[in-house]
Amino acid sequence: MESGDPLVTAEWLKEHISAPDVRVVDATWFPPFLNPEKTGRQAWAEGHIPGAVYFDIDAIKAGGTDLPHMLPDPVMFSSRARKLGLGDGNRIIVYDQFNFFASARVWWMLRVMGQRDVKVLDGGLKAWTDAGGETEDLPPVAVERHFTARVRSDLLKDSDQMLAASANSSHNIIDSRSAERFSGEAPEPREGLPSGHIPGSICLPSGELRTEDGRMKSADELGKLFPNPLAPTIATCGSGVSAAVTALALARLGNWDVAVYDGSWAEWASDASRPVATGTA
Repeated sequence: MESGDPLVTAEWLKEHISAPDVRVVDATWFPPFLNPEKTGRQAWAEGHIPGAVYFDIDAIKAGGTDLPHMLPDPVMFSSRARKLGLGDGNRIIVYDQFNFFASARVWWMLRVMGQRDVKVLDGGLKAWTDAGGETEDLPPVAVERHFTARVRSDLLKDSDQMLAASANSSHNIIDSRSAERFSGEAPEPREGLPSGHIPGSICLPSGELRTEDGRMKSADELGKLFPNPLAPTIATCGSGVSAAVTALALARLGNWDVAVYDGSWAEWASDASRPVATGTA
């Protein structure tokens, strides 16, 4: 069973970064609807924590679908992880340069594939540099390592499972999108999709889980935001990225079994036969 805090501090990483079993991963990703000036890979190339490899959620994804960055099969995932030097026996620390997007997503992906010792750097690259950590712009030389995938299907939900959870109220369904998108008042950034939410879900935008300086709120603060945080829970969002921030926050509260609806609203709302609710929860 996983336990403890799913996050580590910059001070902890500075103390342990030279340990032979520690691997650091930069998962920086910027939502395309924000029209970012650079890609996550470009941001990593300009400066990253020494030794950090780049994990691209738009490249390490399932094929055969137009849905963004869907979780790949274990064979592909294992192959890509090995090439990044990630594997069995590693302690993996994931960070990013944009508000836990997508370090929480990569944390969740690794856990779905059976990696047990993976943490997120609280506050990301800014916390590292604020603590006096150096950066480099040279790509590290990754040494391939065997990665054994042991898929945890309980951490992953599909549309049929979401239909059932919505109908029978078996889980708390927490939507990480903005309140305006959840209620149907604001349009979706993905063209052609209606806004609204899965019936029975609760709106808790992922931004409310962070402090002003970009760190995750404390367990005491988070505990006031979630209704029954230890209950069976599924996190959803626009495309399965910010939902993982919700899963990360609930792990901080002791609920390590939160599932993510991988297709999220991009999948749900693409089928007119699925029910869509509007208004506040």
